[in-house]
Amino acid sequence: MRIERRYTSAGQSPYAAIPFRSAVSEIRNPDGSIVFRLEGIEVPESWSQVASDVLAQKYFRKAGVPARLKKVEENDVPSFLWRSIADDAALATLPEGERNGSEISSKQVFDRLAGCWTYWGWKGGYFTSEEDAAAFHDELRFMLATQRVAPNSPQWFNTGLHWAYGIDGPSQGHFYVDYKTGKLTKSKSSYEHPQPHACFIQGVQDDLVNEGGIMDLWVREARLFKYGSGTGSNFSMLRGEGEKLAGGGRSSGLMSFLKIGDRAAGAIKSGGTTRRAAKMVVVDVDHPDIETYIDWKVQDRPEAHEGRAQGLRELRGRRRFLLRPREEPGPEARDQARPQGDGAG
Repeated sequence: MRIERRYTSAGQSPYAAIPFRSAVSEIRNPDGSIVFRLEGIEVPESWSQVASDVLAQKYFRKAGVPARLKKVEENDVPSFLWRSIADDAALATLPEGERNGSEISSKQVFDRLAGCWTYWGWKGGYFTSEEDAAAFHDELRFMLATQRVAPNSPQWFNTGLHWAYGIDGPSQGHFYVDYKTGKLTKSKSSYEHPQPHACFIQGVQDDLVNEGGIMDLWVREARLFKYGSGTGSNFSMLRGEGEKLAGGGRSSGLMSFLKIGDRAAGAIKSGGTTRRAAKMVVVDVDHPDIETYIDWKVQDRPEAHEGRAQGLRELRGRRRFLLRPREEPGPEARDQARPQGDGAG
């Protein structure tokens, strides 16, 4: 590919024209006690506090980032794309508590994302020349910093941790397509070929422990939740409460298993941070336990209903504001002020 520069100049930092500021991000309980606080984070000056908080609280790597790094030379890769690992000799000169820590600057995140993408692109032979790879690298960093582009959550969580910091771990059961062979290959580590995809639809069979069954689904969901992904399944294949089992007994029903899955999703910190795992449950209307399922969602998730009610109150407030001209609006003005769509967003 040939990459044309639109926002950056060769030989100049992509951040040169972007002002940055120092900020504080924190989460407080209703009683005012602090759950999370990170001071001195560096973010683009144009970013809102909400955007800064999301980056700091969710997407900064919170541990294991070496304070000193060194490059790993690769003869077939441009030097600006060489990956980094911990410099053990340099780290040994630091106090033990200062050798590893958290990402603190948005530039670290932009650099690891764009750098890793460009590294993969170079390895796969995507770029016509080194100059095109450099342009791709710089343009992406500029666009990330100015919010012109943004990847999904698993990319923010995982991509570039191995390339930028040498962070890795044992295989977690992920697969990737080998760019050399075009074949689906099981990853040998956690982050060299991470799990950067957003949402999955997974099937589940009316089987307790075998592959594709109920307990196997919890393992597959945990694998995805751990790295920030979401998952959804239609559970209508599971028999209802009281239906016969092969051993002569009676099924405990769909709901007993849904509650296990919901608790598991709530226990896993998505992406290893503070975010609850995203889980979708679908049950067909003709399932024997459908009424129990609907009642469960009403009783178990009152905060969801309060959130919906608050959203509706805010929407009505915005509509009243839009419909507050000096004179009573006519039908045409009312139509223009009316929110578009079905209102479910």
